[in-house]
Amino acid sequence: MIPVTDDVLQFAMNTSYEDLPEEIIHEAKRSLLDSIGAVFTGAATEKGKMAMNLTRRLGGTPESSVIGSTMKVSCTNAAMVNSELMYSLDFDAVPHVTPFVIPSVLAVAESIHASGKDVILATVIGQELARRINDSMNVLLAKVAGDAKTPDIFGNSNEHMLGASLAVGRLLNLDNEQMGNCLGIAGYLCSLPTGRDWEDTMPKSIIKYSPAGWNCQGAVTAALLAEQGYTGSRNVLDSQYGFHVFYGASVWDPSKIVDDLGKTWKFTDCQYKLYPCCRFIQSSIDCLLDLMEEHNFKPSEIESITAYSLPFLAHPDQHQVTTQIDTQYSFPYAAAAIVHGIKPGVDWQDMNVINDPKIQAFMKKINILGDPRAGAEKAKDPRSWYARVEVVARDTTYTQETLYSKGTNMDGYRLTDQTLIDKFKHNATRILTQNKIEKAIKNIWELEKMDDISELMKLITI
Repeated sequence: MIPVTDDVLQFAMNTSYEDLPEEIIHEAKRSLLDSIGAVFTGAATEKGKMAMNLTRRLGGTPESSVIGSTMKVSCTNAAMVNSELMYSLDFDAVPHVTPFVIPSVLAVAESIHASGKDVILATVIGQELARRINDSMNVLLAKVAGDAKTPDIFGNSNEHMLGASLAVGRLLNLDNEQMGNCLGIAGYLCSLPTGRDWEDTMPKSIIKYSPAGWNCQGAVTAALLAEQGYTGSRNVLDSQYGFHVFYGASVWDPSKIVDDLGKTWKFTDCQYKLYPCCRFIQSSIDCLLDLMEEHNFKPSEIESITAYSLPFLAHPDQHQVTTQIDTQYSFPYAAAAIVHGIKPGVDWQDMNVINDPKIQAFMKKINILGDPRAGAEKAKDPRSWYARVEVVARDTTYTQETLYSKGTNMDGYRLTDQTLIDKFKHNATRILTQNKIEKAIKNIWELEKMDDISELMKLITI
């Protein structure tokens, strides 16, 4: 097992804004735009409302903003609530790095009046290290593709908070000893790998795979404690019984954390979502939407819809949809919403839509099944999300298939900047004035010019 701590700390401490390639700076801005937009949608969910109510109770030094609200609270509480809001609708990019990193960065950056360049740099550092740590131990998709089931023990994004803690440490200008302690503390604060238990439990609970807010709060706490001299297991990534063991990782390849670190970039390999639901069903939705746009089916004309893709396990009963969380994991629900003209976004998870008798009845016409080809394609290219959808209507079977989901950051599927702008506007329009929306977008694209990130926070709050 190769030691990686020194290289990780040096990357976090010594990488400068000037070291970042222009395309990496631009991708950081895209992730900030998309992630902040996702926060606005969370305020309409039960999960988001509960997080905001708790934040009002906890309060704290009014140093960091709750996005989309009038509240200012302590940086730890702001990181918590903004993360819960960002993660609520399942509208953030996947893998779920951003809800476990960006809220911590923004909360602390505002509290210390960091510059736009500081925020971009911390966003890159946090996301890059988070993604690499995840890659070093993640077998989830390979397991699903090969065995049609998830591992008995797995986390889903919890470990990203280690990257977040080092991003916050960089904002605070922690020295080497403090940064090592920050990493060690974060490793011990990281929540448990509870993914399989959550998947197998019905009805689906609001906490989802892991408590994003708790992990962001923990990332900030780790850095603040380390700043004061609190010590942690600084070799938590290197020791025999370190993070990979107590986190339950079934594989551990630390070389993936440090190989070409600072030379090649992993966090850009992501998928920005067009629909507020799990990525396992995104490509099936792509196919259905293509068919709807081409043939303009009316609900009354459709006899059945069947999707074929990777085996889907997070929601065993696809037709049992009674909560906002259920909608995020049900292809029958998403397809029913599409057929009935519900625009992807907050409206998909409106309880009035969920309980609409015509939506519930139409879901009975829809199924999603496993397809061995999807696993074979995933084995050849991990970015693949093969799906095929068949719509029976007008005495004809219409078929559409795809190898990749729209939004995957690769040629032919990458979302344009304008598409991300349109998504941001749609998400923000219930919360912000049009004037603030336009100014926020402009300032995110020109973030490197901003001397104090507080100026941006004023534009994304009420």
